[in-house]
Amino acid sequence: MVGIKAEPFAFPVKHDELALIVIDMQRDFAEPGGFGASLGNDVSRITRIVPDVKRLIQGFRNAGLPVIHTMECHRPDLSDLPPAKRDRGNPSLRIGDEGPMGRILISGEPGTAIIPELAPVKGEIVIEKPGKGAFYATELGAVLQQKGISQLVFAGVTTEVCVQTTMREANDRGYECLLAEEATESYFPEFKAAAVAMIRAQGAIVGWTAHVDDILESIANA
Repeated sequence: MVGIKAEPFAFPVKHDELALIVIDMQRDFAEPGGFGASLGNDVSRITRIVPDVKRLIQGFRNAGLPVIHTMECHRPDLSDLPPAKRDRGNPSLRIGDEGPMGRILISGEPGTAIIPELAPVKGEIVIEKPGKGAFYATELGAVLQQKGISQLVFAGVTTEVCVQTTMREANDRGYECLLAEEATESYFPEFKAAAVAMIRAQGAIVGWTAHVDDILESIANA
């Protein structure tokens, strides 16, 4: 079995059971005027990772491996949005409010869309998720089972919230998880660093972490 150079040790990759999950690379989190900016965040931190995420996506496409995208969003009637989520904090715009790119984090609105540089191509699965984790109240588990996937590479945002939550959900379901370090980011650099450390602590208790170039080299040579 070939391994991908990773921390805390080589990731024992099974190329025929590998998929990429790109978490929430949406306009509302990455562009000025979106939900991320309304919370007072520097969204330029998110746009910086776009080239590496794009390289990773293209590498998986070239290798004929599945690419799955997620989008955090809610139904227009907000029936899947708990008050505890909508009312938390003190943002200038709340989920469901009208913003510069349509209603914030509502399915089908312009701001909810994945940024154009990373847009899904025909045949790629897009999971709309109402929570932080991509397994909660979605079809993701069934999709992975149908495709025979046992290993997941993760990219996207934010590292400590939706990415880490989904990795932990996947870990509990028996998937081996690998985080692409340059292809994930947080609005807070110290949060990313802490999340990366937590994920690979205790002998990969949640998963492994690796550099994009090492992942791409492995799948290109499979």
